[in-house]
Amino acid sequence: MLSYLKWAFIVTGLGLALGGWLGWTTTGTLAGMLTILFICAVLAVLEISLSFDNAIVNANKLKSMTPIWQRRFLTWGILIAVFGMRIVFPLLIVVISARIGPWEAITLAAARPEEYAHIMEQAHLPIAAFGGTFLMMVGLSFFFDHEKDVHWVQWLERRMARHATIRGIEVAIVLVTVLIFSRLLDGADTQVFFSSAIWGLLTFLLVEVLGGLLDSTQKAVKGAAQGGLGAFLYLEVLDASFSFDGVIGAFALTQNLFIIAIGLGIGAMYVRSMTIMLVENGTLTEYRYLEHGAFYAIIALSVIMFMQSLVHIPEVITGLGGAALIGVSLWSSIRWNRVERGNAPASG
Repeated sequence: MLSYLKWAFIVTGLGLALGGWLGWTTTGTLAGMLTILFICAVLAVLEISLSFDNAIVNANKLKSMTPIWQRRFLTWGILIAVFGMRIVFPLLIVVISARIGPWEAITLAAARPEEYAHIMEQAHLPIAAFGGTFLMMVGLSFFFDHEKDVHWVQWLERRMARHATIRGIEVAIVLVTVLIFSRLLDGADTQVFFSSAIWGLLTFLLVEVLGGLLDSTQKAVKGAAQGGLGAFLYLEVLDASFSFDGVIGAFALTQNLFIIAIGLGIGAMYVRSMTIMLVENGTLTEYRYLEHGAFYAIIALSVIMFMQSLVHIPEVITGLGGAALIGVSLWSSIRWNRVERGNAPASG
């Protein structure tokens, strides 16, 4: 395992060194530097706990990608995840919400972090609606699959697989859920929530359509080198949806954009390292219910994101809930493996 975590350890060292330097230059005290180092560490743990299910889902998708696109996702993808979602995305939200230029947003983050954090908090409702809708579609699409023959929660998953032939059933469930939550909001929030959720749904459908078109025509375009572009785009949007909660939640610990980028960036490297380990070791094949736990955690996260439009839910609950579901699915997988080994006929 240590070999897979090599780059994560290197990034941790560089990130903490940068965080220590930032703490010393901004506070000028040892206590201030240690405080910022502690915040970076907590943010990294927060990112890992919120995104472990993301690693499992990524590994599931990477299995079907060509080796060249696997490498591209694990190299380019980490740059997009760290710099795009942890730095560019929060700045973009402020640019759109406050109607200011990118440089003004950077200046705002550096000089007036309280005002910057306030703008980010105001943008939480549309982000929760968009991300929650996208993630719910991801989770439901895994279970509403008529070709799925491995079931963890038998009584529920068998019914979902049986009804998967009903066209658009996942979309109908998501739209009903969105309508219920939008009715619980008041005034302009209802329209903001509903329209953002529709954009989340459209994004999922467009990525699915675009991915299908790209991957079905890959040989006609550039041969095998093009294989996996659709899956790559899907995984990048999925990564973004998982990142929403962590980026917004990070402002509860600090309002400094650069500290947030360091802490979440360290966590993202561990998530990517776990993804590589899961793919190369065939862990998903060995533990048959691990994927199920991850997709249940995704659905739970989507519901939590919807609920956050009404009440504040601490990020620790989100992280522990997902970890618990994955832990139970892992335990169930180990039990199943033991039973299978016990039932296997002895070799002559």
